[in-house]
Amino acid sequence: MSDILLDEHLAAAVLRPVRGHHAFEACVERLATSIRLGVYEQGSTLPPERELAEHMGVSRATLREAIAALREAGLVVTRRGRGGGTVVDHRPDEPGSRTLQRPREELLDALEFRRIVEPGAAQAVAELGLGDAQTSMLRAALAKVDQATSKALHRQADSQLHLAIASLTGSPMALDAVTTVQMCLHDMLDAIPVLDRNIEHSREQHGAIVQAILDGDADAARLTMERHCDDTAALLRGLL
Repeated sequence: MSDILLDEHLAAAVLRPVRGHHAFEACVERLATSIRLGVYEQGSTLPPERELAEHMGVSRATLREAIAALREAGLVVTRRGRGGGTVVDHRPDEPGSRTLQRPREELLDALEFRRIVEPGAAQAVAELGLGDAQTSMLRAALAKVDQATSKALHRQADSQLHLAIASLTGSPMALDAVTTVQMCLHDMLDAIPVLDRNIEHSREQHGAIVQAILDGDADAARLTMERHCDDTAALLRGLL
């Protein structure tokens, strides 16, 4: 599966229909999350208003208000005329370039929560067994991590791989949990320097996780993801 199809799969998974009475806020949050985690990358164009509003289950008026909020936050720009639309204008920060955006206690709790949900998601996907399209999507997500040309792009691709695994569980609640965790990780990793050795080790672990899933080895998928979560948590606790 190409990068385009991978991005379409992740966008469809993350931008699910909005529920409840706070449609505007939920719409802003999901769109901003999809941009910050790189599901919609710098320079890419969001789907047409009608299509996006229908997919997210909101009115076009609500979607326009949400896009206006993203524009005010500097995440998108709107271009008129042929070839126009809502274009992503967000370059990911290099790790270590920002201060913490959330309370430290909340972020450290996210590390504990992550160790519960992500190994379980990896185990569940390995137990399900994947079809050809799902296998191609997972391999494409892994390749995107390996081919990232900067630490900032690697961070986004890393998140997308974890979201891809969660999406393959078929559980919207599991995907919501992993999305929340990945946003917290994003904030933490933006606040610490990431060394080349850390990235190399992470890539090795990602490869092992994906291989265990593709082999249908549920125990290995869970254990390898647990070790990956533990190593990332140890790095963050040491450097934050």
